[in-house]
Amino acid sequence: MAKAKANPGTLSRVLKYIGRYKLLLPLSLLFALITVALTLYIPIIVGDAIDLIGKSPIDFEGIIQLFAFGAVLIGLTALSQWLMSTINNKISFGVVRDLRADAFRKIHKLPLSYIDKKQRGDIVNRVINDAEQFSEGLLLGFTQLFTGILTIVGTLAFMIYINWIVAIVVVVLTPLSLFIAKFIAKRTYSMFKSRSEAEAHATAYIEESVTNQKLIKAFAREDEALLGFDRANEQLRKSSLKAIFFSSLTNPTTRFVYSVVYAAVALTGALIAIACKDNGTFLGIGFTVGGLASLLSYANQYTKPFNEISGVITEFQNSLACASRVIELIDEVSESEDSEGAEELCDVVGRVELREVFFSYDPSRPLIENMSITAEPGERIAIVGPTGCGKTTLINLLVRFYDADSGEILIDGKDIKNVTRSSLRRAWGMVLQDNFIFHGTVHENIAVGKPNATRDEVIDAAKRAHAHGFIKRLSGGYDSILEEGGENLSLGERQLLAISRIMLDTPPILILDEATSSIDTRTEKRIQDAFGIMMNGRTSFIVAHRLSTVVNADKILVMRDGKIIESGRHDELLSKGGFYYELYNSQFAHE
Repeated sequence: MAKAKANPGTLSRVLKYIGRYKLLLPLSLLFALITVALTLYIPIIVGDAIDLIGKSPIDFEGIIQLFAFGAVLIGLTALSQWLMSTINNKISFGVVRDLRADAFRKIHKLPLSYIDKKQRGDIVNRVINDAEQFSEGLLLGFTQLFTGILTIVGTLAFMIYINWIVAIVVVVLTPLSLFIAKFIAKRTYSMFKSRSEAEAHATAYIEESVTNQKLIKAFAREDEALLGFDRANEQLRKSSLKAIFFSSLTNPTTRFVYSVVYAAVALTGALIAIACKDNGTFLGIGFTVGGLASLLSYANQYTKPFNEISGVITEFQNSLACASRVIELIDEVSESEDSEGAEELCDVVGRVELREVFFSYDPSRPLIENMSITAEPGERIAIVGPTGCGKTTLINLLVRFYDADSGEILIDGKDIKNVTRSSLRRAWGMVLQDNFIFHGTVHENIAVGKPNATRDEVIDAAKRAHAHGFIKRLSGGYDSILEEGGENLSLGERQLLAISRIMLDTPPILILDEATSSIDTRTEKRIQDAFGIMMNGRTSFIVAHRLSTVVNADKILVMRDGKIIESGRHDELLSKGGFYYELYNSQFAHE
């Protein structure tokens, strides 16, 4: 099976995000250089102090001066390292903030077809968890990569300066660790990507279970839900264990190589020091015990960054795998832009026309075929038919949640593809069967379409929607905090709030998609009266299963299998004895 490899495009995109902080990068490199330089100079001081101790008599004054100088260097090193870490934090968290912002911005530009096909939990996981994993890897890279590379170069230079023979031994053995790190890193990318996908699946499953907890309990599906989670959790465990186990091999294997390097330095250096003690020099090189101590310190510092960089490379594979999932979301094809020269839809009269419209979600399964409708200004158009006949799809086409495959949809004679989406959607007022209630006050939820509405305007709208009564019974009235999704409200109360939104800012064209489906019969009668007043003079599309709510419509469109098979007023359709007649009578027979 072919191994998944890090997409070079992902890395280049990450570098572009990092490039936004190009003014901070040189500062980070500068402080990394200062940190490494000061750190590497300390072993020289230690070696000089050891040589002073070996003198007779011992030069205590020189030793104290060296220690004092070393203490100052340690303090400056700590300050430089803190500044470097602060800058690296700013870069890495800034990059992830930008990545998340672009991803969230893209979500609002994606066509509904993408949102409908994807699990919500997967999208959330990309923006939150995958971005967080990327942040951790990026921060680790900035913190350890710069200093690691500089430390390797610096220690090698100092070792060559002290004893080039020992330095050659170190250089010869170094490729072993690089080979091991490369071998492991190449194989971890696919494992970490599999782990991210398993994590996204588990997140989506949890979100789905929490959201539908009432349904699970109502059908006693707790055991099945647990089994489903166990499967998702087990897959996450396996993929995580595999990725982490394989990546964790880096540390012990590279440490073994570094131990060999350290032992080789110690052995070679000790032999040279003994030869110098006997002969004064070895191959023309003078070498002392203090020099050997410095070399051992440098050998330790030289090998340590390789271990850290190996870990960084492994972690960076995880980061790139996570970043690729976020970037995949950002690169998804956006909802088509407004056409060039698209105009604002203003002063809408309300004439709506469909001309030979075709549409299907799946090309192999046609849905709406050759549909032509004309709604005159102020007309009330009811759309009825069995489940799945295309009623809601028609509404989606009218407001351009989806674009028709062919044909034209016009408002006041203007093709809706030639007007801006924002102005088109401002012309429509919608009350849907499923209405979203966001976390906020009752006032804020009603005024979502008119944020500058006064309290009196909001109350008046709620009264006309017959929502004022239950709102006043809430502990905080219009200032009561509603939970996300309106979990602390009944379905009917959520519906009343949605109706209040339309009552507050009534646009020229209305869509009522099962607007009273969750409301009791008595309240429905009063709301229907309010709707009657609201729809007066406005073009209205009423989608309804309950046919008693559409008997007063100016025109009833009867849909079946994506086609309009009958149209007319209620009495006309009943007198024909066709499909509408059967629907109407079967419904009342069941009632």
